Amino acid sequence: MLNILGAIVSGLVVGALARLFYPGAVEMGWIATVLLGVGGSLLAGLVFHRGRGGFNRAGCLGSILGAMALILIARLLDFQGLDSLGIEGFDF
Repeated sequence: MLNILGAIVSGLVVGALARLFYPGAVEMGWIATVLLGVGGSLLAGLVFHRGRGGFNRAGCLGSILGAMALILIARLLDFQGLDSLGIEGFDF
C-alpha cells in the first residue's frame, strides 16, 4: 500500500517538475500530472535499466526527463484519445 502511495506522490512531484521545465504551456489536471510522472519514471526506468534484469523505476532526474519525453511524444502525435473516453485534462 505504501509503495502505491509513494508512486502517486513521486509521480505528482515528477509530473509537476516536468511540466515546469518543459518549454511552453502544458495544461492538464492533477490526475494527468500524476500519470505523467509515473509514466515518465517507468519510461526512464525502461531506457536506463535495459539489459540489467527486470523493470525498475528511474531516479528523479531520469523520471523528469522521461516525463518530458512523454509530453513531447504526445504533442508530436497530437494525442486526443483519452478525452474521447471521458477523461478530461489531457489538452496537449
